[in-house]
Amino acid sequence: MTTASSYFRLAPAALAALTLAGCATVPGEPDPRDPLEGMNRSIYQFNDTLDRAVLKPVAQAYQTVTPTPVRDCIGNFFGNLRDVLYTANSFLQGQVPDGINMAGRVLLNTTLGFGCFDPASKVGVPSIPRDFGSTLGVWGMGPGPYLVLPFFGPSTVRDGAGRLVDTYASPLTHVENVRVRNSLYGVRVVSDRERLLEAGDLVDDIALDPYLFVRDAYLQRRQAIINQSLGQDAAPDYSLPDYGDDPEAAPAAAPIAP
Repeated sequence: MTTASSYFRLAPAALAALTLAGCATVPGEPDPRDPLEGMNRSIYQFNDTLDRAVLKPVAQAYQTVTPTPVRDCIGNFFGNLRDVLYTANSFLQGQVPDGINMAGRVLLNTTLGFGCFDPASKVGVPSIPRDFGSTLGVWGMGPGPYLVLPFFGPSTVRDGAGRLVDTYASPLTHVENVRVRNSLYGVRVVSDRERLLEAGDLVDDIALDPYLFVRDAYLQRRQAIINQSLGQDAAPDYSLPDYGDDPEAAPAAAPIAP
């Protein structure tokens, strides 16, 4: 298949990018939040190359051949699964009213929405993105250095640890049929990437340095989510549309993710 062959052609580039990560040139003064910028830029470039060669074309094809109602249904299905994690983390962060509302949202979308529609948003019960990385932040753990993860994109040391917990807690992880589970993961990645097509093009158009744009938007959004849970004034959110703040789902070149 074309997609598979493109991916394997990228394997040498991936190895080279990761091997030479520490040798990348860092322009300007180093940012104290990003002491590993040289390595991060190399991994960012690898992710971007993979995205342009594989993920973005697949997402564009998916958008072309799949009717909008079907794409919306698929997106709502995976969004409902994410809301299960958001519900648990709302309670862990001490946001009991939000946790109750999120539990009601999951129940409403699962029953009246058949897992395909989003009646909860229509009646004024929005999704509140809270993952375990933000829970660690509310509990007082600092973010640590900014990290760009291969295939997954923006993160920090704290959010990377939270990602492991969220991945294990995800309902998809516990689907016993391996073929079905992997198929669901694949569909979710394509669906999420399709939602970011316009945002990704915007980054290319307006950002003089896309790496810095993505990094600053990511860190700002993460702090805003934590501030909101702590009852503080949230930082302005200039971030682009995202993947529903699901840390395990974001494809390689996602402009932001928690």
